[in-house]
Amino acid sequence: MAMKSATPIDALTHGVIQAGLCTGCGACIALDESPHSLMQDTHLGPIPAWMADSRLPLWSTQACPGLGVNYPDLYQKHYGHYPNQWLLGEIQSVWTGHASDPAIRRIGASGGVLTQVLVYLLETGKVDAVILAQQGRPTPEKARAVIAQTPEAILAGAQSIYIPVSMLDLLKTLEPQKTYAITCLPEQSAALRVMQQEGFAPAMQVQYVVGLYTGTALYPAAISCFLRSRGIREDDSIQSLKWRAGEWPGYLEIKTESGRIVRSKKVYYNFLIPFYITQTSLQSMDFVNEFADLSVGDAWSPVFEAQGVGHSIIVARTQPMASIIAEMEREGWLSLEEEDPLKASDMHGHMLDFKKRGGYLRNQWRRKMGRPAPDYGYRPAGIPLSRVLVEIVISSLFVVGRTAWARWVVARIPESIIGPVFNTLRLGWKKLSRPTKRKGLGDFHVDIST
Repeated sequence: MAMKSATPIDALTHGVIQAGLCTGCGACIALDESPHSLMQDTHLGPIPAWMADSRLPLWSTQACPGLGVNYPDLYQKHYGHYPNQWLLGEIQSVWTGHASDPAIRRIGASGGVLTQVLVYLLETGKVDAVILAQQGRPTPEKARAVIAQTPEAILAGAQSIYIPVSMLDLLKTLEPQKTYAITCLPEQSAALRVMQQEGFAPAMQVQYVVGLYTGTALYPAAISCFLRSRGIREDDSIQSLKWRAGEWPGYLEIKTESGRIVRSKKVYYNFLIPFYITQTSLQSMDFVNEFADLSVGDAWSPVFEAQGVGHSIIVARTQPMASIIAEMEREGWLSLEEEDPLKASDMHGHMLDFKKRGGYLRNQWRRKMGRPAPDYGYRPAGIPLSRVLVEIVISSLFVVGRTAWARWVVARIPESIIGPVFNTLRLGWKKLSRPTKRKGLGDFHVDIST
């Protein structure tokens, strides 16, 4: 008797969700013919909940970042060719800069450029609405995708969010005939482009994809760990949470029902990363959001950091978006300086290596252990042995850090101690590993899978 072939839902259930590889993007829920399926909150972030009448198109597995989107194939289909360079992706223009409006620059996490661009697209009628993530929905410690139809609604979502937020499930709620811009993480942008290539009608309504440089995200349980490290009881509920409050680079600020206000510098609460980093952060090979029309991240450099105010690195990947950014500069919406792409990549060399080479190695090791891992359709050419050894150290740290006993211990060390100690160790490690992690990045090449 012939075996019944697996459905897309079977493939995603066994190969992604049960394997712990779901990115929580929401693409499968958007594609589901059932009107009742949804993304549900878990300790691992949003996970799809399908219903008895759920059904997905056969091609839906190609859009799942947990299985891996084939980047070379998508480059050919979306851009018409392979990227200018595989390190930063397709590039039309690169700038550093910030929003000209001081208020928007101040509330934005890294110069307010992304927020300013979204407001511009809406106010000039280039889109009818904007899909973005907003902290505090439905409760202060959670975040949801929302549809903003006013500049004020866009400003309400200006802050960074470091926990997983599903964005693409909202596509099934879009109003026909309306056009949208959307903010996406790298995996979400790639999934959306596959959906557009397949002609999925709601995805075709998205005219502009603006994306963030995305290094590491945290599981929601990291918030509870942080509060325990500050001596806050579990029954003292969170009333508000901002990941990057105040002046750039910002600080984590949490207010509780009892009136407690706790703040931690961004470089200090990074101590949570080894213990609560998401699996997506470890498996993804895309840091710079290669399939967004516009990619934006913090412009880390000694010159900008000394100024104490936010600056962004801004990459336009399509000619229409490059024209929009140039238009915004002429009209006084943005303050920009053209940047050399290689110089711009050096601002994030550590994280580019973490994704491009580290992500590949981590995926390969999962497969060798008989565990599923996403396949992006290419591999870095010529990873030196020294870089493999560095990755063994990094991955070992994550393996130990994510154990139950390690999380128990770290939650009981005061943040005032572990924050500065972790930051000192982090800076020391970056300095020690820099020669190895930066070696070969300036001449980064790939081998494409066949």
